[in-house]
Amino acid sequence: MSSRITRRSVLAVAAAGLIAKPAILRAETWPSRPITLVMPFAAGGGTDLLARALAQDLGERLGQQVVVDNRAGAGGNIAATFVAKAPPDGYTIMFGTPGPLANNKLMYKNLAFDPERAFAPIVLIAKSPLIVAARLGLPVTTLAELKTYAAANPGKLNVGVPGNGTLGHITSVLLQQALGVKMASVPYRGTAPVVNDLLGDQVDLAMDFMPSYVPLVRDGRIRALAVTTSQRAPDLPDVKTVQEAGVPGFEATAWYALAAPTGTPSDVIDKLNAATNAFLTSPKGKEALATLSMQAVGGTPAALKAFITAELEKWGPVVKEANITM
Repeated sequence: MSSRITRRSVLAVAAAGLIAKPAILRAETWPSRPITLVMPFAAGGGTDLLARALAQDLGERLGQQVVVDNRAGAGGNIAATFVAKAPPDGYTIMFGTPGPLANNKLMYKNLAFDPERAFAPIVLIAKSPLIVAARLGLPVTTLAELKTYAAANPGKLNVGVPGNGTLGHITSVLLQQALGVKMASVPYRGTAPVVNDLLGDQVDLAMDFMPSYVPLVRDGRIRALAVTTSQRAPDLPDVKTVQEAGVPGFEATAWYALAAPTGTPSDVIDKLNAATNAFLTSPKGKEALATLSMQAVGGTPAALKAFITAELEKWGPVVKEANITM
């Protein structure tokens, strides 16, 4: 009797080992095929350029190609919904920005996902200011002059933003409230078309992530009126902050992070986190961020989760008071 029990126990343990072994091998061999990095904006903007620089470096470090998949529209919700519904196997991850990873939750009534539940945070990559930029033909050089001109020309000015509900859109609305003026918002599918229309005098102003605009300001092709951080941007040291321009306490920061579908194995999250942190501290990573006017952050998945929570707490009351809904 006891010998049969012992034999059955041994066979059970052996069978369990056979069942568990493939799962262990899958974890150990990740990645065994290309990884898709989903970008919530169109190709060509500064955010896209950072995603592609990171994707190339991750591919080299992980030994598998990382392919950037641009899925623009709905303030990042199209891309985020795709990632949220993807298998949590580490082969579909998102290059997220404030909208799809946080703020859209505050504005969209019928959001197909809850960012705090749908995504596993990986790492906070970088931060950068937003810029208030104007076409050269607009007769204003400061925020004070913009306020005066907009008040004298009600309803005539428009401002390009990289999508409905994006940080550029929210910040534009808040700045208008702070200045006591109203301008028409013109949403685009990403940064590149905003830049094109600003250069082509199709829009008067742009409120957007800063990187794509710095070279144009330096070349004198557009005019920077202000940056939205509490301190001046090193790349445009002569451009005042919104606070310096007369709006006390005003601050908005763009940020970029990696996230994966909830349920993605922790060892996969850890490998992606380590590889991204290595990129940020490498000469290649530092050069890429400097070129794009961004500041590296890095850190742990837990740190990113805490940061997103803080962003929601910060913007929630503001969005509610401003009655910004999508």
